[in-house]
Amino acid sequence: MKKLIVAMMTSLVTLASTAQPFPSKPITLVVPFPPGGSTDLIARVLAPKLQERLGASSVAVDNRGGATGTIGTGQVAKAPADGHTLLVSSLGPFVIAPHLIKAPYDALKDLDPITIIVQAPNVLVVPAASPHRTMADVMAFVKANPNKMAFASSGNGSSDHLTAELFWQQTGTTGIHIPYKGGGPVMNDLLGNQVDSSFMNINTAMPQIQSGKLRPLVITSAKRSPLLPNVPTLDELGIRDAGVTSWQALAAPRGLPADVKARIHAATLATFNEPAIRTRLLDLGFEMVLNTPEQFAAFQAAEYARWQSLITSRKITAD
Repeated sequence: MKKLIVAMMTSLVTLASTAQPFPSKPITLVVPFPPGGSTDLIARVLAPKLQERLGASSVAVDNRGGATGTIGTGQVAKAPADGHTLLVSSLGPFVIAPHLIKAPYDALKDLDPITIIVQAPNVLVVPAASPHRTMADVMAFVKANPNKMAFASSGNGSSDHLTAELFWQQTGTTGIHIPYKGGGPVMNDLLGNQVDSSFMNINTAMPQIQSGKLRPLVITSAKRSPLLPNVPTLDELGIRDAGVTSWQALAAPRGLPADVKARIHAATLATFNEPAIRTRLLDLGFEMVLNTPEQFAAFQAAEYARWQSLITSRKITAD
């Protein structure tokens, strides 16, 4: 018995000496898109604060764009589930892209949700020279003129494209979808009065709205935005179940230890609850979410099914 106890104690000591605390090496925040977008911004706000709060030697942002975000997301899904490789992504790779292309991961099984950090609605904008001054004008036009009003998007299967498809579905109307290669060309043609409208993300649209070059007609959030208090929501206008928000979230490879997940979650919430950071992001049009991993998982599952249904019923394909 004495030998058994000694052996057990030796084993415990060995395990304790070999177990590494978290973090034990640099942390990488993978952003599955090129630098410069909203997701990249959120990751770069988080990185230094996560390093400070977790006591990591470094936290670096690694942009791994391609295939609508599925390449970088797939790399995270296959990484060790130890908290040293994390994903900061918008909704696309989580709930949209897997229905449009063959993704190298299962979005509901291969990722460990941590939290949705922020969300932002889309806003239907028209050029300042447009004859449509209110959403009532748009509704009257699209009902009287099927397939006449052009709605631009940053690409097939993008959030702005799906918002337009959802709008047409819920109102029984039709329009022309014009997909571009990114948001920049959409903005250029809107400002040049070459395209009728776009369900543009509020963060992208606000500078041109404030300058008077774009006119906002309706917003896709559940309630009015403090940035656009005079712009009604779709729901206010009787257009139900057409609300859309773009969101940025933090996740890890599936199997993240509970204690590591709790530490990362707490550090992330503390970061985005800092008054200066909250104010900066609110001024840019972001709304704080900061939900629990369980809430994120439930929301992701619901959104995954929602977009799958729309993409299938509307026969939407990728670029």
